[in-house]
Amino acid sequence: MAVYAIGDIQGCYDPLRRLLDTLEFDPSCDTLWFVGDLVNRGPKSLEVLRYIKGLGESAITVLGNHDLHLLALEANAIEGGEHSESLQKLLDAPDAGELCEWLRHRPLAHYDVGLNTMMVHAGTHPTWSVRKTMARAAEVENELQTGDFRILLEKMYGNTPTSWSGKLRGYKRLRFIINCLTRMRMITTNDRLNFSHNGAPWHARKNLLSWYVAEGRATAETRVVFGHWSQLGLIVTPDLISVDTGCVWGRQLTAVRLDKRIPRVIQVAGQSVRSYVLNSKEN
Repeated sequence: MAVYAIGDIQGCYDPLRRLLDTLEFDPSCDTLWFVGDLVNRGPKSLEVLRYIKGLGESAITVLGNHDLHLLALEANAIEGGEHSESLQKLLDAPDAGELCEWLRHRPLAHYDVGLNTMMVHAGTHPTWSVRKTMARAAEVENELQTGDFRILLEKMYGNTPTSWSGKLRGYKRLRFIINCLTRMRMITTNDRLNFSHNGAPWHARKNLLSWYVAEGRATAETRVVFGHWSQLGLIVTPDLISVDTGCVWGRQLTAVRLDKRIPRVIQVAGQSVRSYVLNSKEN
């Protein structure tokens, strides 16, 4: 039995199938962890969602910002706006509602106690332990799955508030949690979210730092798997695995085996998508 974490697919179905062939993936005994952003930009978002949904319990996926944007479009929570042809094909499909219903019930964070490993799409706030991260994620999941999810999908856009407080309430609180788990890259030295820089961290201003190097990070004793940051690329350390290696930009699609003492890295060539429309809300 093998457990693999796989980076952002973003509609690149063909590289995904090549990667799984390379892994000799067996859904009867192996498990795939997908870090989110299954859709958008690439040419086959519909095929990706159909395939991963069809894997059933062999696939665990957390929601990414592009996945949430798809849900907002399908629920008419936002006005159409610009989005990739890949998403339009998905939205026009006869099973779009069924696929989005399945996607809406995916978690924002996943933790495996046996592997002492947590998976999120982008990151987790430096002051949140694993327990707190899972509890914060559950707040959003509850609203997405049982509450008036259309209002949440409308209210989730925006960069504020930038600092965490347990006193935050309502959609401001939920927006902050979503931004942490699905959009965060850089923070300030006093743990405020900052979305002004999305390039490589070594090119950022001196007062900004990557979320995972914050002093006293509460998840430092737990291995955290994440994607979202193609300019960061592959990182494999005992407590951190970054797996967004820019498949959709023609680089690689990456899998990292998690259930071995020394993680194994497997990569296939990505799929360069040169014509796409990037909505400013999809950061």
